[in-house]
Amino acid sequence: MSKEYNPQNTTEAPPLTKKIFGMNEYQWMTFRQKMSPLFFLAPALTLFCIFVLFPIFQSIWISFTSWNGFGAMEWVGLKNYQDLFVDPAFYTSLINNALWLVLTLFAPVLGLIIALFLNQQVFGIKIVKSLFFLPFVINLVVIGLIFSWFYNPDLGLLVTIFEVFNVDISPFLTNENTATVRVILASLWPQTAYCMILYLTGLASMNAEVVEAARIDGADKGSMLFRVIIPQLRSATFIATVVTIVGALRSFDLISIMTAGGPFGKTNVLAYFMYQEAIFNFKMGYGASIAVILLLFMLVFISLFLRVIVKGER
Repeated sequence: MSKEYNPQNTTEAPPLTKKIFGMNEYQWMTFRQKMSPLFFLAPALTLFCIFVLFPIFQSIWISFTSWNGFGAMEWVGLKNYQDLFVDPAFYTSLINNALWLVLTLFAPVLGLIIALFLNQQVFGIKIVKSLFFLPFVINLVVIGLIFSWFYNPDLGLLVTIFEVFNVDISPFLTNENTATVRVILASLWPQTAYCMILYLTGLASMNAEVVEAARIDGADKGSMLFRVIIPQLRSATFIATVVTIVGALRSFDLISIMTAGGPFGKTNVLAYFMYQEAIFNFKMGYGASIAVILLLFMLVFISLFLRVIVKGER
């Protein structure tokens, strides 16, 4: 004789008789529990696929075609890439991107120095912090306009300062040999502010017991900085470096506002070169091939940093 289910007995599981999509109640609840993270991620994943993944694959497809953006696409295979690798403007843009990459890496260093200076409990330090934080909240277009005025050969503040010392200087943004460096210097202002914020956050969350133990052991300032403080700021350093490198590779705003790629295309970077070819010269396929090359460079750096993250976690 089968034993009847007693609801008063809490140790006895109810009979699993109800079927949902071919599963009993227990299997259905387990399935829902396992799939719940996917349900929460579904909206973000959908938007990511529509606005990120789909345009990436579409750009790769367009890079194998000849298209002016209006008519029918013509399949040309690797011709765009063959033309790209013999184009002197491409190598100029590539060298400028490398220069951006090297020089903007000073931003994390400067950000750390400023953060250490501001991480003090003195009167008025909050006002000073807000002044250093200001460049981060200013739009890059505005920063470009500010530095265009700053470098102006007739009315700029920099020229006025040099005139006090009777020093004659050439126009900053029309010198093809130094214009790129001067635009990069403008980019360091907001990027340093961002790195400073990351390091201030890291300094606020440091393990005070470790710092105090180092002081008790008699650690000097150099040992305290390089063996105690900086190792605890490893995560902040990692984020600051990654963001700085990605920003250097996709630099566009300041180039567009301050030089528009000039003089004679000497300040072009890959992102602005792509914009010029696709929008102004109506070479969508050629511009897409530049975008694919830029994407490959970013993937190389991102994969290296992900490898560092995984290694650190292990």
